[in-house]
Amino acid sequence: MSENKENLEQTEAVNQAAEETKAEKVEVSKVTSKEADEDFDWDAFEGTSLEATGEKKDEMTALYNDTLSVLQEKEVVDGKVISLNKREVVVDIGYKSDGIVSLNEFRYNPDLKVGDTVEVYVESLEDQKGQLVLSHKKARALRSWDRVNAALEKDEVITGYIKCRTKGGMIVDVFGIEAFLPGSQIDVKPIRDYDIYVGKTMEFKVVKINQEFRNVVVSHKALIEAELEQQKKEIISKLEKGQVLEGTVKNITSYGVFIDLGGVDGLIHITDLSWGRVSHPSEIVQLDQKINVVILDFDDDKKRIALGLKQLTPHPWDNLSAELKVGDIVKGKVVVLADYGAFVEIATGVEGLIHVSEMSWSQHLRSAQDFLKVGDEVDAMILTLDREERKMSLGIKQLKPDPWEKIDEKYSVGSQHTARVRNFTNFGVFVEIEEGVDGLIHISDLSWTKKIKHPSEFTSIGADIEVVVLDIDKDNRRLSLGHKQLEENPWDVFETIFTVDSIHEGTVIDIFDKGAVISLPYGVEGFATPRHLVKEDGSQVKLDEKLEFKVIEFSKSAKRIILSHSRVYEDVKKAEDNAKKKTATKQAQKGMKNVKDNLEKTTLGDISELAALKTQMEKDEKKDND
Repeated sequence: MSENKENLEQTEAVNQAAEETKAEKVEVSKVTSKEADEDFDWDAFEGTSLEATGEKKDEMTALYNDTLSVLQEKEVVDGKVISLNKREVVVDIGYKSDGIVSLNEFRYNPDLKVGDTVEVYVESLEDQKGQLVLSHKKARALRSWDRVNAALEKDEVITGYIKCRTKGGMIVDVFGIEAFLPGSQIDVKPIRDYDIYVGKTMEFKVVKINQEFRNVVVSHKALIEAELEQQKKEIISKLEKGQVLEGTVKNITSYGVFIDLGGVDGLIHITDLSWGRVSHPSEIVQLDQKINVVILDFDDDKKRIALGLKQLTPHPWDNLSAELKVGDIVKGKVVVLADYGAFVEIATGVEGLIHVSEMSWSQHLRSAQDFLKVGDEVDAMILTLDREERKMSLGIKQLKPDPWEKIDEKYSVGSQHTARVRNFTNFGVFVEIEEGVDGLIHISDLSWTKKIKHPSEFTSIGADIEVVVLDIDKDNRRLSLGHKQLEENPWDVFETIFTVDSIHEGTVIDIFDKGAVISLPYGVEGFATPRHLVKEDGSQVKLDEKLEFKVIEFSKSAKRIILSHSRVYEDVKKAEDNAKKKTATKQAQKGMKNVKDNLEKTTLGDISELAALKTQMEKDEKKDND
């Protein structure tokens, strides 16, 4: 459709040109006729024969034909631009008539002007209207591949027209061929807006050709690299440490800013942008911004150049007030947090460290994040100040009174308080009565009656627990605390209840290799060894079983009760056996008395019977003694 439109435009142009030519001829004819009447030599004309006139005509025709080029259709020839307007270009190729080419075919060359030589393709020497039909586009297409290859071989600079964007780069019209211009080859610096190049005519170099697929890759960057390399050498040769140069922000990364110094790049590390803390370089500079920088260092080849921006201004520590001293209160902003402390900026580029130990009077381990967060505005006291080393330590706990200064008054021995469980150890519980006042409840001071293996059996971290102060260690800032002391010692009462040989009902609550733990009345616990856990039928007692137990040992000082279930039924049986033996003995003694009383009346047979009875009594007596 575009070709039909172009042909229609060409036809209209030809018609218009023809009308203008016809009008000019009519005007010329009028002038010529008028002049002929005055200057024409009629005598000479009358003396010339018709034959001579015919010869003269042939001669003139021959001379005219010699001035015309011998053209053939379907060939490419060079022509000269003789005129152009907003729509067409009139080209003289030495033929009897001029050709008209659409200006659209020259859009890659916006500088086209009258007198330029262009190549055209002869489509037709004479169309239906007798007009010479030419095409610049087809001429370029026929010769384009050879020209592109020649440009690559000879490393020539060619001109191309950027038609449109495509993935990863641009499409460039080069000699009528669509070549690819990668985004990285447009310029030496990164391109952020490709659209600004669409429609532009630029110079390129052919850098790669795929003969099989007829793909062409061009580069504009290659043209300027050589020139920049020369500029770069000149700049590098003049570099000196401490030198201040003007540069342009070329690229911004998370770790720094790349500066174009006029053909050579340098890097400002993020730490050299400002004396203060910088989260990202974009907070300080912007792309394409022109800034002054100082050269800090470079390698031997001067290919890596370290630049600085903050070095162009005085160090903030040098401007710090001379009146500032240890003990002063300053206001600042938390800029960095770590587990060990927080860095607080009291002025741009002037920071002090608040160690976590200076955040609270508390002694138990904590993290700085428990007290502060980045961005907090805080008041702090200067603890140390070293202007030469440019170091400062701060504290915030110093703004509050030290609770240990009057610890004897507030937490006297015997006083009761509510504490918060902070940590466990195998030997006790660390608690905090208030911030900065910590104490330890030994595991033995948790309960009067329960045998506690680990504090977690009794309480939990974060729970509140009632305590009584047992002792104060002011030097080490520790309190010895107790929980069981809140109640009277029940062992004074247990001594009268759990007497030796007394029998009580108990429940087996734990069984292990060395014995079992028995829960007794009044919340007290006892212990029984395995041999004292055998039941009357010979079986072992089981967990959660309720049985009667006899107290076989009681220790008030050690808070220990030793129990036995076996003794309950063993002692009963032993008592019964002893009773039977006593009865038998009494009966035997009574029989002996009767024998003695009747001795005189005893016969020989009676004596033998008596001897046998005596022997039996001796055996029974010996058995009782064993």
